[in-house]
Amino acid sequence: MADNKPTKAASLEPQIQAGNPFRAVFPVIAILVCAVVSFAAYYIGCGNETNFQGGPEAKAVYQQWVDGGKNGEEPPHWTKGNPANTLGLVYKGGFIIPIGLTLILTLFTFVIERGITIFRANGRGNADVFVKKVRMKLSQGDVDGAVAICDQQKGSVGNVIKAGLRKYKEMEAAVGLEKEQRKSAIQAELEEATMLELPMLERNLPIIATTASLGTLVGLIGTVLGMIRAFSALGEGGAPNAAELSVGISEALVNTALGITTSALSILFYNFFTTRIDGMTYAMDEAGYSIVQTFDVRN
Repeated sequence: MADNKPTKAASLEPQIQAGNPFRAVFPVIAILVCAVVSFAAYYIGCGNETNFQGGPEAKAVYQQWVDGGKNGEEPPHWTKGNPANTLGLVYKGGFIIPIGLTLILTLFTFVIERGITIFRANGRGNADVFVKKVRMKLSQGDVDGAVAICDQQKGSVGNVIKAGLRKYKEMEAAVGLEKEQRKSAIQAELEEATMLELPMLERNLPIIATTASLGTLVGLIGTVLGMIRAFSALGEGGAPNAAELSVGISEALVNTALGITTSALSILFYNFFTTRIDGMTYAMDEAGYSIVQTFDVRN
């Protein structure tokens, strides 16, 4: 008995060390990086002079004046006037645009992260086929064969079923326990293993869900600001300022398009991931039920 205690402690040690502290700060770091990239893309990329009419020519004239020793009157600096392409039009969307870009980049970042995690959690091969193989091995009384299949499958589904099978073998050798107590122990082990796997599967999904609502709200704010600018141009005395009017309308429409796109993609990917998780949870429950029922029949 004394020799078994250190062995048990040693087997638990890897589980204690398995936690990765980077997971706690990863969302914050990812969002900050997305924000930096978005603001840089907006001000440096979209705000480049080549994206506006007359921008390159005005910059060339100014550079000639600098190269000439700044002799003569300083030429006017180029202004971000009428857009020459789509990037210039996006820039006209206003300061709300980089916030919207941060949201959509954050969405894609966590979609990739969740996709990789859930793909790995599913294990090798189809989960339904895996469950059928486990049930077949159990019907043949080959628990070790079922464990071997779990080792090949890996992933969350394989981990849960493997935990249940280990408890199955332990309860078969248990002495002094009633049958119902042993069945309850197997069921409790399956439930505990499932509860340990689910948080890993559902981690960061709330961020994807949040981008759905925030994308719509941020887009709405940009739309309202753009319409305010457009109506201000219409409300000026005399003829309406066509340039200000077009800027206001562009700001409203670009923000609307960005907000709706972010929200639609967020809802799509969130529902896709939750459906995949529900499918894996169902596979765990189905295989767990088979384990308990097999134990009930054979013991």
